[in-house]
Amino acid sequence: MANRIGFIVAGFLVMLMVAFSTVFIVDQRQVGVVYALGEIKNVITEPGLKFKLPPPFQNVVFLDKRIQTLDSPDTRPIFTAEKKSLLIDWMVKWRITDPRQFIRNNGADLRNLEVRLAPVVQAAFNEEVTRRTVSGVLATDRERVMAGVRERLADEAQSFGIEIIDVRVKRVDFVADITDAVYRRMESERKRVANELRSTGSAEAEKIRADADRQREVILAEAYRDAQKIKGEGDAQASALYADAFGRDAQFAKFYRSLEAYRGSFRSKSDMIVVDPASDFFGAMRGAGPGGR
Repeated sequence: MANRIGFIVAGFLVMLMVAFSTVFIVDQRQVGVVYALGEIKNVITEPGLKFKLPPPFQNVVFLDKRIQTLDSPDTRPIFTAEKKSLLIDWMVKWRITDPRQFIRNNGADLRNLEVRLAPVVQAAFNEEVTRRTVSGVLATDRERVMAGVRERLADEAQSFGIEIIDVRVKRVDFVADITDAVYRRMESERKRVANELRSTGSAEAEKIRADADRQREVILAEAYRDAQKIKGEGDAQASALYADAFGRDAQFAKFYRSLEAYRGSFRSKSDMIVVDPASDFFGAMRGAGPGGR
């Protein structure tokens, strides 16, 4: 009796396991591919609860149908039309559109597709970049390069069972040697501009200094001219006053001239002069003043 119950329980468990192996759920982000003895039997794109035969009669694998991103695995130099080397980092957006074709060519692992697709993308970039100049790749023809790569990948994508959504260039740079040369050229250009500015500034400074010196000389000359003119007018007025005063009193004029002569002769206590006492030089001293005898 116990053996019979155990047999029934074991049978029930086996039937339950078989029942569970016939049921699977397809997520809305996935595609279900049902295999029958190693061949693709059915592709299920609609999400929900699905049924199949138990293994080994049928198996199911799931593929992600969301948009995938493939980044450039390594950066290799690409020569432009000018024979200049550029390093380009790119990115490709893709998704599975034909699960049967995808599995036939790549299996169920997305990494297999990426390994095969990366060289194809790199080759497409090589063909587009070698037709253009550095300035075109960096600026004017950048969009055309990406559009050209996308067109070249369209046919290859069908054989992979995928669709290319977008192709983007993330970064464009020169190789190390060229980058150093570009930096040196930029540095030389900046130095040249700086030297030109310094030369222009020095010339302007010399011009300003020369103009200031000229204005200084003109101002000094005009000031000296005006001072001499004023001095001359003052001397003329003084001479007129002297003449008028001396004309009114001859004795005073004679006495004043004598005092001026004494002032000019005896400038210091140590000065010595030898004069005949009988001469008229000391006449004013011997007299009593302008009106004395």
